Amino acid sequence: MMKIGRDLATENLVKGQSVYGERLVRKRGKEFRVWEAKRSKVGAALQKGMKIPFKDDAKILYLGVASGTTASHISDLTPKGMIFGVDPAPRVLRDFLLLSETRSNLVPIFADANRPEKYRHIVPDVDMIIQDVAQPNQSQILMKNVNMYLKKGGLAFVAIKSRSIDVTANPNKIFSEFKHAVKGLELIQEKRLEPFEKDHMALLLKK
Repeated sequence: MMKIGRDLATENLVKGQSVYGERLVRKRGKEFRVWEAKRSKVGAALQKGMKIPFKDDAKILYLGVASGTTASHISDLTPKGMIFGVDPAPRVLRDFLLLSETRSNLVPIFADANRPEKYRHIVPDVDMIIQDVAQPNQSQILMKNVNMYLKKGGLAFVAIKSRSIDVTANPNKIFSEFKHAVKGLELIQEKRLEPFEKDHMALLLKK
């Protein structure tokens, strides 16, 4: 990963491929994809200074993968790894399925992250969980998957959208309650995601 102007960029795993209309830039004989922070919670957190150690051979469970905008950049960063993308929405998962046909380290899973036992036959123990689900019981969903899949010492990146948990509550109260609900995990870093996302916070947690 490198800086191109004010933006972050990942070295393109599939040369010539622009996944969601992002710019392709050639630097030092390599091709990079600009990571648009307004289109990615992970990208926004990195742009705000969060340090997320992506290993090139990491196994990652991505809850709420959608069409794969963020997963495609993580795919660039983990060329020897595997990203298991879970989503219950057929339309967006269809797009992720098409993307997985061009990137061998992506595995689409049509499932509800609230029922992690449903994909135990596909997903092994993982080094990292990424969660971006707009659900009121987001903390419970995270802990179910952490307990079933995350290795000891593994990391969990969580994007919390406070308005999806309680539209009337103060976002700071929501963030505090979420951190208390996952107190079995060690808080490593936290970042508010403004100006890229309003009333969002990103957490990096360790099992």
